[in-house]
Amino acid sequence: MGLFSKMKAGLKKTRESMSKSMTSMLHSFTRIDEDLFEELEEILVMSDVGVPTAERICTELRKRAKERGVTEPGKIEGMLRELVAEMLRGDSELKLGTKPSVILVVGVNGVGKTTTIGKIAAMLEKQGKKVILGAADTFRAAAVEQLDIWAKRAGAEIVSQPQGSDPAAVAFDAIAAAKSRGADVVICDTAGRMHNKKNLMEELAKINRVVEREAPQADREVLLVLDAATGQNAISQAREFKAAADITGIVLTKLDGTSHGGVVLAIREELGLPVKFIGVGEQLDDLQPFDADAFAEALFPANGG
Repeated sequence: MGLFSKMKAGLKKTRESMSKSMTSMLHSFTRIDEDLFEELEEILVMSDVGVPTAERICTELRKRAKERGVTEPGKIEGMLRELVAEMLRGDSELKLGTKPSVILVVGVNGVGKTTTIGKIAAMLEKQGKKVILGAADTFRAAAVEQLDIWAKRAGAEIVSQPQGSDPAAVAFDAIAAAKSRGADVVICDTAGRMHNKKNLMEELAKINRVVEREAPQADREVLLVLDAATGQNAISQAREFKAAADITGIVLTKLDGTSHGGVVLAIREELGLPVKFIGVGEQLDDLQPFDADAFAEALFPANGG
């Protein structure tokens, strides 16, 4: 299955929820009027696009329809596909130009953080890069063991310490190992939960300081992993982590199992964070680099399929 086919299959539930409701609604109108835009806004909000983003989309569509002299309701979906692609374009590629480069992966427990790290490592190894994983989630039982399994699957090396060790010390060791072994990329796991939120955010800040000190010239990505199925709750998580860490991009997992894919738009528009990867299945290669145009086409197929 090609990349676009996987994305389209992964977005099936969201497409059926959003696009089919929209097509049905548009067919019920004979002209473009304010009632049409009110119903469209409601469909977008119900698809977890979020109120501010839904309002912005409808405002822009009103403007474009007027400027282009569009009067047929059926043409709104094509204009929406075009607008969605525009909104989501930019900054979706990982910036890993230095040797080593560092990727910190953050997010609450249960969102698929460890799996995401393994899949990114496998992707980079396939590109010929030498990857070292830093098991800096020393708080959660079995986190190191799970990451070790993924390291073996991906063909990457792993640096770890016993449970309860200082996560920042693991990050330090991983960067030192990357320098001495000539690795291209260090990917550090981090805790998703500690005794309280303050401790968690302080721990992330401490790991960040270690990276800044030990690899000051390194390209750095801080990827926040979110579960698409949590819908608007994912936005709340993103706000909290953005306040505590310099998030450079989002990995949205479990899109294939939810109808809440519209949250991608809310994350981009309300928080200004680019989506770097989306998860559309359980297999090793089911973590897809994000492509705005393919996403928009998969959500609103030009042929209606």
